Amino acid sequence: MRMAPLSLARKRSLLGLAFIAPWLLGFAFLFAAPLLQSIRFSLSKLTVEPGGYALQSVGLDNFRNALFVDASFNRILTQSVAEMALNVPMILFFSLFSATLLNQRFRGRALARAVFFLPVILASSAISAAEASGLINLVGDATAVNEMAGSSSSYNAMSMVMLLGDAGLPDAFADYIVSAILRIYDIITSSGVQILIFLAALQSVPSAMYEVAKMEGATAYESFWKITFPLVSPLILTNVIYTIIDSFSGSAVTDTIFKTAFTTQNFGLSAAMSWIYTVIVGIILAVIGWTLSRKVHYD
Repeated sequence: MRMAPLSLARKRSLLGLAFIAPWLLGFAFLFAAPLLQSIRFSLSKLTVEPGGYALQSVGLDNFRNALFVDASFNRILTQSVAEMALNVPMILFFSLFSATLLNQRFRGRALARAVFFLPVILASSAISAAEASGLINLVGDATAVNEMAGSSSSYNAMSMVMLLGDAGLPDAFADYIVSAILRIYDIITSSGVQILIFLAALQSVPSAMYEVAKMEGATAYESFWKITFPLVSPLILTNVIYTIIDSFSGSAVTDTIFKTAFTTQNFGLSAAMSWIYTVIVGIILAVIGWTLSRKVHYD
């Protein structure tokens, strides 16, 4: 029998399923079993034995210890969430601003784009592992970083606060600007991938729209807010989600969870901390994703 032709919606559904198939297979065969095992660990007391390990059920005691007994977990978790809320707007603004500049036509544009992405490569785990094993000698770079750190530590932040205060800006806004200036190295290091995403979005905007806007007398400022920003907004949501996950993946909470498991050998408490951390990150992502998705303009 001849099969009926697939509708366009059906074809798109099958294409989407094929696109996420590698992730689904990886999750089913590589990630699902450890995920379920971590749930067992979080509800048990794990004792290492010569032949392996033994689990003794303790219910929700590990979660209570993480939230109400551990002296540092709540403080570190709160600090990480606060730093995330502070860093994400800075990184997004810098990324969009840099991508807009890099999207212009000028000599050496390819080199400039590579320079902006270079901190992502230098901050990768592969480079860190190579440094630890002695495969790469970065004495000169280390000296430059130390000089940069010294120069940033000697920066007179008070003068900037007074300057912004004299301009009539609120104290909270002045503190935020100064904090961004003092964190400029971290912001640049964390912005490489976001710049690439914004750059791809900017290049997908039809140039004819800018030509029509120019013929109608629109200024560059009006073109940005009426054309560029709405068409780039779907990628803003993508970058927000990516930046939040990236900020949490290398936070002090992750180090605390790792030390709890492999330094103090308290694997049950470490698993409970991991699940608390995962739930909080999931809630933050769900709230921000739902909020921003209502403001996104889909063409």
